Amino acid sequence: MSPDPHTQTPPSLWVTRFSGLVSARVLDVACGSGRHTRYFVGRGADVTAIDRDLSGLGDLRDHPRVHAIQTDLESDAAPWRPEPSAYGGIIVTNYLYRPLLPALVAALQPGGVLIYETFGAGNQAFGKPSNPDFLLQPGELLDAVRGTLTVVAYEHGKVTQPRPAIVQRICAVQASPSLASSLPLDSSA
Repeated sequence: MSPDPHTQTPPSLWVTRFSGLVSARVLDVACGSGRHTRYFVGRGADVTAIDRDLSGLGDLRDHPRVHAIQTDLESDAAPWRPEPSAYGGIIVTNYLYRPLLPALVAALQPGGVLIYETFGAGNQAFGKPSNPDFLLQPGELLDAVRGTLTVVAYEHGKVTQPRPAIVQRICAVQASPSLASSLPLDSSA
């Protein structure tokens, strides 16, 4: 039975806040139930949704604008990596696999947007994840894009919604200096 889109978890507010910067093909990494895939398909985008278990996508698996890829992103045997310069938007939420970060940055087209949000150091006080392997250190996403992407916004700290947690998030663009000067800046960056 397909999940009811009306009872699905809503898209992340961080993702929706910067979704207007995304103007082309989207990669939804570790897509889970497909909340962001559904959101961007609803905005008219073609979306590549990737996860080790695609059962949460339900009706989206057969959608004409969704290319679903089932694979273990952390496999040593045959690791999947996105094609360089292939995506106008890359969305990652609640997932961290550090070896994948450089490939994600390289997979952005000129003008492409990385919207990334996951748990940060200090989240142990609020529950899982508590393993440091799955928690970003302060500034780690900034370091991952430094010298390659232009940061539009960055935060690391406590949130209360959808539940109390420590998160780190970034919105960054693969931009030339002329494009970077026209991007909206966020005072929290």
